[in-house]
Amino acid sequence: MVALPTPAALARELPRTEAQAEMVAQARQQIHAVIHGTDPRLLVVVGPCSIHDLKAGHEYATRLAALSAQLNDRLLIALRVYFEKPRTSTGWKGLIMDPHLNDTCDIPDGLRLARRFLAQMIDLGLPTATELLDPITPQYIADYLCWAAIGARTVESQTHRQMASGLSMPVGFKNSTSGEFITAANAIVAARQRQTFLGINDDGLAAAVTTNGNPDCHLILRGGVDGPNFDAAHVGRAAALLAQRKLPASLMVDCSHGNSGKDAERQADVLEVVLQQICAGDRHITGVMLESNLHAGSQPFPVPLETLRYGVSITDACIGWETTERLLRRAHQLLAVRF
Repeated sequence: MVALPTPAALARELPRTEAQAEMVAQARQQIHAVIHGTDPRLLVVVGPCSIHDLKAGHEYATRLAALSAQLNDRLLIALRVYFEKPRTSTGWKGLIMDPHLNDTCDIPDGLRLARRFLAQMIDLGLPTATELLDPITPQYIADYLCWAAIGARTVESQTHRQMASGLSMPVGFKNSTSGEFITAANAIVAARQRQTFLGINDDGLAAAVTTNGNPDCHLILRGGVDGPNFDAAHVGRAAALLAQRKLPASLMVDCSHGNSGKDAERQADVLEVVLQQICAGDRHITGVMLESNLHAGSQPFPVPLETLRYGVSITDACIGWETTERLLRRAHQLLAVRF
C-alpha cells in the first residue's frame, strides 16, 4: 500500500494561479452557454485517445491552440486530456495509474504529472476535457477541468452519477455500450439532483459529501454494439427522450467508437453527416468529439518504451493532425449557416 498526497497537499505543491482559475471559469461558462443553446458555436472535444507522452501531448496542444484561435468564432474547441482509461479486460489504465508505462503504478507521480500538464494546457488557453473514471481523482485535478465525461461502461454506476452531481463543470454522459441511451438519460436525471455519498475531503479523510446537483449535464451519442446512432432518426429519438424527462435536449456526437465502427478514419464521414444535419436546421446537436493525434493510427502496447513511435496513440487509433485540421476547417466553413 502506497499513501497518496492529500488533495490539499498536492494543490499547495502545484497551486493554481488566479489567471488559470479565471480561464477555467470562463471556459466552463462558455460550454454551459453552448449546451443550453445561448451560444451558437459548436463544442468540439478533440485530441488524443489518451495522453501517454507529455512532450507529444504538448506539441499537439500547441498546434490546436493556434488553430482554435482562428476558428473560435464558430467552434468552441476543448482538448481531450484523458488520463484514465477504462479497460474491457486488461491493459494500460492511463497516465495517472501508470505514468512511467512500466507497470510500476506510481500513482502519486501520476497525479502530479496530470495536474502539471493540465495547468500547461490552461496556460495555452485551451479548455480541458477528460473522462473521470475513479471517483477520487476529481479531488486532485477538477479545479483544472472545464468539461468532463462519464463513459459508456460507468454511465449506469450510482457512484459516478453521484460524483457528477458534485462536479463544478459541465458533464456529458455517454450512451451505454449497447447503444441505447435511456440509461444515460436516467443518469442525467440523477446527476442533476442533490446527492449525499461517501468520498474524501481535501485532507484525504473519509467524508460524507453532499452536493447541490449539476445543471449542466448532456447526452453523448457514441454508438454501440447495435450500431451507430448519429443519424437524424437517432438524434431525434434521443432529443425527444430528453424532452420527455424535462431535460435539456442537448446532444454531443462522438464520431469515434461505435459510431465509426472503431475505424478512426471513418470519423470524417460521421462528422460530415452530423454537420449536414446542423446545416439542415438541427438545433439539438451542440457538440462533437474526435479522437486525434499528431500521427494517424495506433501502436501496440506494452512494448519496449524506446520502440514507441512519437505522436502515435497506444490506445484507440486516431486520425492524424493534417486530417484533424482539415475537418475542423470544414466544420467552421459549414457552420456559417448558424451565424
